[in-house]
Amino acid sequence: MKKSGPLNSSINRVLGELRHTDTLCIADCGLPSPAGVETIDLALKLGSPSFLETLAVVQFDMVIEKITLAQEIESANPVVLSQIRQLLPDVPVEWTSHDQFKQQTRSCRAIIRTGEATPYANIILHAGVIF
Repeated sequence: MKKSGPLNSSINRVLGELRHTDTLCIADCGLPSPAGVETIDLALKLGSPSFLETLAVVQFDMVIEKITLAQEIESANPVVLSQIRQLLPDVPVEWTSHDQFKQQTRSCRAIIRTGEATPYANIILHAGVIF
């Protein structure tokens, strides 16, 4: 049995399959999942697991080159935005509209659905390279 990092076998598989520039989305429970994109559903109840808890575990095991966020998070969810910046202080941010964000999820390797129930608590992680 694994002793650290994500214990979810689907998340481990997806992280192991990521290559440079591939993308992975971590989402609140309300973000739609496009047809054909794998969805790893972690949601147990509203708020559990949280978006930030899930991001903290995934970022521990992933090289993140940049992130994409919806511009709407700045005004609608500044607390989560601040915590994202604390978790990923040196990672460049690409800003987009929420509608464009949803379009970009169509090319993600997977979407990890959390139990988060706050607005715009969604992120696209762009895989970096280890060398």
